[in-house]
Amino acid sequence: MHITSLHTYPVKSLAGISLPRVLVEKRGLAYDRRWMLVDRDGLFISQREIPQLALLLPDFSLQGLIIRHRYEGLEPLTIPLHPPEGAKKMEVQIWDDRCTGLLTSREADEWFSNALHTRCHLVYMPDESIRPLSGSNGRTGEIVSFADSCPLLVIGEASLADLNGHLKEPVPMSRFRPNIVFAGGLPYEEEDWKAFTISNVSFRGIRPCGRCQIVNIDQESAEKG
Repeated sequence: MHITSLHTYPVKSLAGISLPRVLVEKRGLAYDRRWMLVDRDGLFISQREIPQLALLLPDFSLQGLIIRHRYEGLEPLTIPLHPPEGAKKMEVQIWDDRCTGLLTSREADEWFSNALHTRCHLVYMPDESIRPLSGSNGRTGEIVSFADSCPLLVIGEASLADLNGHLKEPVPMSRFRPNIVFAGGLPYEEEDWKAFTISNVSFRGIRPCGRCQIVNIDQESAEKG
C-alpha cells in the first residue's frame, strides 16, 4: 500500500493542486481550504450553487497563489499567501459554523465577481480564527479550515475502480476531490480505518465522507452529469 497522489485545494470549491509532498498541519494539509468565496452576507459559495468554480485553477508561485481561468482569457490573479496587516475582518458562515475571515483585497473580489458573474468576496482564514471540528466528529482542541467537515479526505484507487465497475461511464478521481490517494488494499477499506500513519505522521479516521452533488460535476468542463 502506498500513496499515489497528494492534493490541496487552497480556495474552497476551486480546482485543486497536485503536489509531490505537503506539510500536514492541525487544520489539514498546508493551505488547504484556507481561502473561501462568500456572498455579501458572508455565506460560503461552492460548486453546488456555481459549478463554474471548477474552472478556476490555482497554483503556487514565488509571488503567492495565482488563479487562472481554464478557458476565458482573464488576466491571472495573484494573491499573497497571507493578507496584509490590518486586513478587514468579516464574519463568515460555512454550514452551521460561524468564524472570522480576513478580506483579501478589493482586486480579488472584483476578479472573482467578474469571472463568476456574481458579486462575491474572497476571505482568508488566519491562524487566530478557530473553527472547531464540530459534532461527534471532534475532540477538544481539534480544528478545521473551510473544508466542509473534516481536515482530510483519503480515497483508495481500488474504491474508485470498484465504483467505476458499476457505472456506464467511468469517472476520474477528481470528481471526489480527495487530499490523499493511495494504491493497494481492498475497495472501501479506508472507510473503516480508525488510525493510520503516513511518513511518521499519525492520523485518526473519523467517518466515511457523505457525498453531495459535486461528484456529478465534471471538474474540467463544470458541466453536470
